Amino acid sequence: MSRYTGPKARVSRRLGTNIFGTKGETVALDKRPYPPGEHGRTRRRGNPSEYLFQMQEKQKARFTYGLTEKQFRKIFQEANRKDGVTGEIMLQYLELRLDNIVYRAGMAATRPQARQLVNHGHIDVNGRRVDIPSFRARKGDVITLRTKARNMVIVQWNIDVLDRQSPGWLTVADGGHEATVKEVPVREQIDIPVREQLIVELYSK
Repeated sequence: MSRYTGPKARVSRRLGTNIFGTKGETVALDKRPYPPGEHGRTRRRGNPSEYLFQMQEKQKARFTYGLTEKQFRKIFQEANRKDGVTGEIMLQYLELRLDNIVYRAGMAATRPQARQLVNHGHIDVNGRRVDIPSFRARKGDVITLRTKARNMVIVQWNIDVLDRQSPGWLTVADGGHEATVKEVPVREQIDIPVREQLIVELYSK
């Protein structure tokens, strides 16, 4: 299954939350807080099944981080092999992706934009260029914008105007051009509105 490139607001309305973090989704959810489609407003599903809830939580997480089904399942399987709480480890792996860190640090307005910055070689990790969005950072890693990216109008606008509050596990410095991973995030520091245990149950069947 390829990465989703269709209408973002449609996905957010179906799942009931702003998945991609855009203004258009917020407006759509405010105006039409019901699922898309001809019968979205009046559709009656009866009692939703446990499987439906599990699928919805998985889709929320997958779309939020912009992963294909194959990529998402691989991260779950890796987390499942580790000692600890599988759902929390899975979210930690997702948060430590390079594209997500670029987004969390405020260098990009959205995760897709952050992925593009990484893909185009605008990001250094510990002084070396890394162009793989799925690269997993570790505690102590320093992520910086390369010179060309620092001079891009859109990047400077993101830093100056969006002024996003970075999570506690990241330290942002150098005028927003640098971020350091202080620690591996714990669940309380991850503001994604998903019930990860339902995802674990889905993949454990």
